[in-house]
Amino acid sequence: MTERRAIVSGSTFEEQIGYARAVIDGDWVHVSGTTGFDYTTMTISADVVEQAEQALRNVASALAEAGCSFGDVVRVRYLLPDRADFEPCWPTLRRYFGDIRPAATMLVCGLSDARMKFEIEVYARRPGGHAG
Repeated sequence: MTERRAIVSGSTFEEQIGYARAVIDGDWVHVSGTTGFDYTTMTISADVVEQAEQALRNVASALAEAGCSFGDVVRVRYLLPDRADFEPCWPTLRRYFGDIRPAATMLVCGLSDARMKFEIEVYARRPGGHAG
């Protein structure tokens, strides 16, 4: 039987809406859309680059709990309400993904909270064949 396990971060959004930060499904880890909220304080910076940094820290935490790292990421999806905010984030994204080169898509769309300027979804494959 394939392992399926939910990972929660403590974000109030997860409880209110009814989803997990990530789901492990066999070898695959599906990280939900993750924004720049600091989940311990439920605060968010007004700066898009700081939001991107925090979002990536949030993703790193979920990946670590799943037994992964950024090196295991195969796909990312960026969601931003303002396309002009994407380029300022490139240096941050390159620091995390420049050597990994996952498949990537950027979409311009509304996010669920007007304070949110950056959201990222991540798909990773766990190393070592964890499927059960």
